[in-house]
Amino acid sequence: MSSLLASLKRFDAYPKMPDDFRVRTSSGAAISLLAGLFITALVASEFIYFLSTETNQELFVDTSRSEKMKINVDVVFHKMPCAYLSLDVMDISGQNELDVDHDLFKQRLTLEGKPIREMPETVEELGDQTEGAVHALKEMTEGLDPSRCESCYGAETKEQPCCNTCAEVQEAYRKKGWAFTNADGIAQCEREGWSQKMKEQANEGCRVYGKVEVSKVAGNVHIAPGKSFQQHSYHVHDLQQFGREALAKFNLTHTINNLSFGDAYPGQVNPLAGHSDDAVTPGSTMFQYFVKVVPTRYTDTSGKELHTNQYSVTMHQKQINHDQGQSGLPGVFFMYEISPIVVQLTRESHSFFHFLTDLCGIVGGVFTVAGMLDAFVYHGLRSLKKKQELGKL
Repeated sequence: MSSLLASLKRFDAYPKMPDDFRVRTSSGAAISLLAGLFITALVASEFIYFLSTETNQELFVDTSRSEKMKINVDVVFHKMPCAYLSLDVMDISGQNELDVDHDLFKQRLTLEGKPIREMPETVEELGDQTEGAVHALKEMTEGLDPSRCESCYGAETKEQPCCNTCAEVQEAYRKKGWAFTNADGIAQCEREGWSQKMKEQANEGCRVYGKVEVSKVAGNVHIAPGKSFQQHSYHVHDLQQFGREALAKFNLTHTINNLSFGDAYPGQVNPLAGHSDDAVTPGSTMFQYFVKVVPTRYTDTSGKELHTNQYSVTMHQKQINHDQGQSGLPGVFFMYEISPIVVQLTRESHSFFHFLTDLCGIVGGVFTVAGMLDAFVYHGLRSLKKKQELGKL
């Protein structure tokens, strides 16, 4: 056994010296302290790097063309009433959504930007709180027959033979391609006080927010005044209902709180978030945002994948002069195109074994360099001391 231990000693890469042969110096102590501080700083830096994550990017051809895309919108119009605005979605495939109201909301604002709290209509002691039941009971309290069939003023169709509300009359006109120029003489609108509501909201702002789902093809989302409708394959906004005086006063000054395509991922930057634009000439300003949408797949450190989008944008403001024959519609237009390339973002953490390897490199490297420096200083001082003793200095 003793012979085996003796033979193993030959493989000792760290031979020891007796303490009697060790020399401790003040310069060696200073270098050791500096080396210790340097190692501590490097280890702390390496530990912070180990705890952090990094994102790797790859590019692929996008093959998911059949999917839908969600557009999140949050735009504040500082001097435009909610009653004037409508949001439409159009794409190059011919699919149009006019005056979108599902998953989209309008909040009335004062000119100072404060929300106007509208009192909800209340119906006391109503067991069924559904919208249809509330509307039916409201009609009964106003002395109206829920089963009545009122006139659409010439816009009746087989699908819509009756118009019992002002909104239904406007919708019937829209389907016919007629302009709804005047609510006077239309019993439904007079009963609901439509003209009075338009006058009350004349000096207000509006926040339009929510989401819309579109096909993954090029198209546009626009928010503009007037009820929209299709007429002989043309997209038309009915502005005559506001009168010529109101047309000249349209002010589409706005702030974009958010415009995004899909769900957000950590670190995402939306170029239009917080962007504001002022209308130079009220009544004739067309704000155009040309958006290039880049499909993105984001994978976090746990492997969970999120399908979303990034985008870049170019802005343009156009002044429309109808007297000079220029065409256009005052409004805010987001024209988007879909990139055929998808960006793969993968969030990765650093390897623990890589961290240990770096620690060993730091400690070993600093101690080796410190030992070389200590040897140089020790032998240099010793040589100077000998020369001084011999009187050569």
